[in-house]
Amino acid sequence: MNLNKKIRRLKDRIRLNRRTFLIYSVLRALVLVAMVRCAVMRQYEDVALCALSLFLFLLPSYFEDRMSLTVSPMFETVIYIFIYAAWMLGELHHLYILVPGWDTLLHTINGFLCAAVGFSLFDILNAGSRRIQLSPVYLAVVAFCFSMTVGVLWEFIEFGGDVLFRLDMQKDYVIPYFGSVTLDPTHSQIPVNVSGITKTIIETSGGKTYVIPGGYLDIGIVDTMKDLFVNFLGALTFSIIGYRQVCHRSKLRITEHFAVRPETDEERAVIAKEIDEEEAAYESRRMRRRK
Repeated sequence: MNLNKKIRRLKDRIRLNRRTFLIYSVLRALVLVAMVRCAVMRQYEDVALCALSLFLFLLPSYFEDRMSLTVSPMFETVIYIFIYAAWMLGELHHLYILVPGWDTLLHTINGFLCAAVGFSLFDILNAGSRRIQLSPVYLAVVAFCFSMTVGVLWEFIEFGGDVLFRLDMQKDYVIPYFGSVTLDPTHSQIPVNVSGITKTIIETSGGKTYVIPGGYLDIGIVDTMKDLFVNFLGALTFSIIGYRQVCHRSKLRITEHFAVRPETDEERAVIAKEIDEEEAAYESRRMRRRK
């Protein structure tokens, strides 16, 4: 199967749910418009960012098709919106800088969504195992740990981007105080507390001078810990909801709206039939255009 046909198949799979496909189509169109604008303005890094967003849009349907899974329509919709909010609004339109808390909000949602993925995947394994039955507590803990692992790996990526390419993915913070054992003249590891910093002056070997008003420039550590903490909150929230859901003590059906489950044979047959019909319709339209 060539690449164009594979991509078309993934789009046909998204089309199975009209509301999801409508949101996907709108977001995809916005990304394409932004890509054309960036190409005209010769902003090639932003063009690559748009291309990455289009690629990420296809990942949910790719894993559905590859692993015979079904992602709930609401979950899939939220994933598309999250990708657009993170890459297009956050990076391309600079909302990470313009909107306070934008990064914090997305990391919180990321923790929630990753916990949902982890909970669903291990629930699938649990349901398919005859020898081992995991308790609801174990499922919740595994979902939480899965989400936190994803969050930590992403912070590794941000750190790598900052060290190797100086991208400042770990956003800087101006800090008016700190404690440091480096400033201890006795070298006894006694922290020297410095507070009330009014400004920091940076001088480079090239003769450039930078003035940071209000404190010193923290490079990444505050942003990293904040991101991990809100990821923790998002993961903990879904893990508690999932635990209560499995124990049948909660009337909220949130886990059903943020679920990944195996396709049944009947669903697989219906999906294959609808995709084949879409493919046949596409080929028919293509042949008419040639004539």
